[in-house]
Amino acid sequence: MNAEKPARTRLGGGFGRLWSAAIASNLADGIGRTAVPLIATTLTRDPALIAGLTAITFLPWLLFGIPAGMLLDRVDRRFAMAVANGLRFAVAALVALLIATGGLTIWSLYGCVLLFGLGETVFDNATTTVVPSLVTRDQLDRANGRMQSAEIVVQNFIATPIAGFLFAAAIALPMWLTGGGFLISALLVLTIPLAAARAHQAGARANAQASEPRPGMKAVVRFLWDDRFLRRMIVLTSITASALSFAQGSVVLLLLQTYALPASLVGVVTAAVGVGALAGALLSSGFVARFGRGRVMYVAILISGIGILGVGLTGDVVVGVLAYAIGAFGVAVWNVPWGALRQAVIPGPMLGRAMGIVRSIGWGLTPIATVLGGFVARIDLRLPFVIGGAIVVVLSLIATRLLLSASRYGQSPTPAAPAPEPQTISEGTAS
Repeated sequence: MNAEKPARTRLGGGFGRLWSAAIASNLADGIGRTAVPLIATTLTRDPALIAGLTAITFLPWLLFGIPAGMLLDRVDRRFAMAVANGLRFAVAALVALLIATGGLTIWSLYGCVLLFGLGETVFDNATTTVVPSLVTRDQLDRANGRMQSAEIVVQNFIATPIAGFLFAAAIALPMWLTGGGFLISALLVLTIPLAAARAHQAGARANAQASEPRPGMKAVVRFLWDDRFLRRMIVLTSITASALSFAQGSVVLLLLQTYALPASLVGVVTAAVGVGALAGALLSSGFVARFGRGRVMYVAILISGIGILGVGLTGDVVVGVLAYAIGAFGVAVWNVPWGALRQAVIPGPMLGRAMGIVRSIGWGLTPIATVLGGFVARIDLRLPFVIGGAIVVVLSLIATRLLLSASRYGQSPTPAAPAPEPQTISEGTAS
């Protein structure tokens, strides 16, 4: 008699509320990420300046990523997320007012994007660190897949197309909607269960009662450095992220000039690329369950490089968009097991700081790579895609053994129990 497949447990109402807050934030983020480069094209057509604007979005991770992680290991993470998106609401309103009064310049837009990024370092880091307190360890891949699927659907299929049409109607209109989305998200995060938002503090108090000191920053750095596998993976992903940013810094000009798309259709093309990303996010956890984490991560990073390389090797819009979608599929498949792996192996009391360090290294290098890609794009807008994609393909081949070993790393038969929820709050619909 065949054994019945065990039923999958629900992810729970606490996760559902975090998921809802993330959807609102992703809606705002997606509109803003599409509108800001389009707004910039009304101020300049220099590929280096456009790429520099993209680079500024990652600069806060280099400057504030670690301080944000330190903050999140000490405070109520719900409050931190609410303040972060409250800041982004205020910045979006400022950009809209500057547009309306004719006072916006490329340099003031740079400053506003920097502030957007500051809020992002806190909100995104907090989202990652709260998830392990809301689900069990064996649910991490599925929870991360659900979060990424929502991000892709909202940003690529809803926010991005809307932003393009709104921009065509009125330049300032997308920024008003961006601000509204951040404000709604700031209110929604306050409904996350208190126990989950403060689980790291409870762990620190338990250590104190057991006469175990709270792990300091040196202990966090030592943990990341001494773990050979984790150290090498951080280096690999950092270089890969830089190569992808190098390729995509001037993508809006590639669409407008090389592919001759009207501004109103930029969001539509981005949505088409998002089909690949959505498929990757939805299928990733199933791939991991069937083939193992290592094989999935290896194939995913290889596919992402091949797709990006393909964009640079064609001048045909259909082939280019298809190749871009393939690259996005690989990136989305990769993100799910890589996120779950970090959440599974890094202790909760140091997760905020550890993620701050990891993202500061990974995303902190991308501003430099993006600016360099912008200068290369002055030669040919497709050339950064050729170089960036080739780098990712070569890296994936060099790191074959490292990636395949991920299946043996971070596995534990004992799931971490999720934080309890007050019984007076009903569960959400997410499962």
